[in-house]
Amino acid sequence: MVGSVVVLGAVGYLFWSGAGPLPDPEGCEVTVGDLTVSLDTEQAEHAATITAIAVARGLPARAASIALATAYQESKLRNLDHGDRDSLGLFQQRPSQGWGTAKQVRDPIYAANAFYDALERVDGYQEMRITEAAQEVQRSGFPEAYEDHAADGRALASALTGNSEAKLSCVVDRADVSAQKMTASGLTPRAERVRQAVEQVFGKQSLGGFEPGGVNTGHMEGSAHYEGRAVDVFFRPVNPDNKRRGWAVAQYLVAHAKRLKIEHVIFDDRIWTSGRSSEQGWRNYNPPDRAGSQAILEHRDHVHVDVG
Repeated sequence: MVGSVVVLGAVGYLFWSGAGPLPDPEGCEVTVGDLTVSLDTEQAEHAATITAIAVARGLPARAASIALATAYQESKLRNLDHGDRDSLGLFQQRPSQGWGTAKQVRDPIYAANAFYDALERVDGYQEMRITEAAQEVQRSGFPEAYEDHAADGRALASALTGNSEAKLSCVVDRADVSAQKMTASGLTPRAERVRQAVEQVFGKQSLGGFEPGGVNTGHMEGSAHYEGRAVDVFFRPVNPDNKRRGWAVAQYLVAHAKRLKIEHVIFDDRIWTSGRSSEQGWRNYNPPDRAGSQAILEHRDHVHVDVG
């Protein structure tokens, strides 16, 4: 009888961990050092957006750490439509206190920029404890509360700024979508949405892998580029700064994979794939055996993203 219980328990564990026939539940994790931060896909999207805005503004990772710890405390990284008095959104910003309109403070991009605008006015914020810097911006009735999320904020910022490579990964079901035709840009509507999403948060990028009318050369046989489903974001030349920027974009895309119907993200000889393969996180990439620059074949100089 005891043996039966052990066997059943082991099978149950295998099912839950993805080793059996049942898939792992959707969600994201960041592991930096000994700390693992678990998020659902909505929280991961907001964390990635908050951090991308810091990267686009040229702010240090410390600024993203402070913003993430703040949003964790204020909203659990959720874009709330309610709060204390007229507080709203990720940072629980109050329209009555000059943060913007109700619609604006519930726009994650606007809200993050508003937070960083205020943070940059805090003299010496980079040397402050995270909770002290956050309090200078938020003026909370619980000034020490932000410190409860300081470690998580640092881990998320380290990954999402690209300083810690391939440390954010998500388990995401493969999107069940119908094929789309190319638009005038040479991209399908879903791929165009990815392009717009990247440039909306990171600013203008060096893009390729598509053109009006579509592309029919320059990629491996069967490439999603030929169907207008893929975009390349270039980070040239290959150097530490561009590598960090590339990982910021790559991990942003994985965090938003569910929303944007993303199938693959490839960068720096690593690949993330939606569906059951996403349970394995970032995997080593095996480039095609063909002539060409090894840096290009291994995606050292560009992030590739494709959609369903």
